[in-house]
Amino acid sequence: MQQLIDLLKQPWPWYVAGPLIGLTVPALLLIGNKSFGISSSLRHICAACIPANIPFFRYNWKKEAWNLYFVGGILPGGILATTLLASPVPVQVHPALQTELATYGITRYEALVPAELFNWEMLFTGKGFLLMVVGGFLVGFGTRYAGGCTSGHAITGLSTLQWPSLVATCCFMAGGFGMANIVLPWILSL
Repeated sequence: MQQLIDLLKQPWPWYVAGPLIGLTVPALLLIGNKSFGISSSLRHICAACIPANIPFFRYNWKKEAWNLYFVGGILPGGILATTLLASPVPVQVHPALQTELATYGITRYEALVPAELFNWEMLFTGKGFLLMVVGGFLVGFGTRYAGGCTSGHAITGLSTLQWPSLVATCCFMAGGFGMANIVLPWILSL
């Protein structure tokens, strides 16, 4: 049992983790004709909890209840993974990225995020507000505007050959490249 836990604590290479994620899509389609996605669960929760007569929330959300169980397992699964399966090895950041981030005053890496950027004190600064609040709003707005999140479009949509998912995934990638190379350096230099 300890060998299995030690194996799970190690980072998995892309050629193992990627196909496992990719096989989720056909498994869901074969088992119950279900499509994988996370962002639609918020709509299901609103349809179940909001008594208003809003047309967007009037549909049979109960047939999508499986998705709510899946999403409900994310938090306990994350807690379980971080407590029992946390790797003792510090986060590895490429030396070139470390050098670039050091020019912005970012030198500490805790968990998977730079400690200087993501903390409670930083939230109440202009830079922190832009990164966390405005960025979070834009992610949520973009998810709704695109009709799904990156996992839904890039994993399920592409594997089922949906044209809108290809367009959305290309836009996600272009936006990510632009954010990482243009907008984020500008925000960090503030």
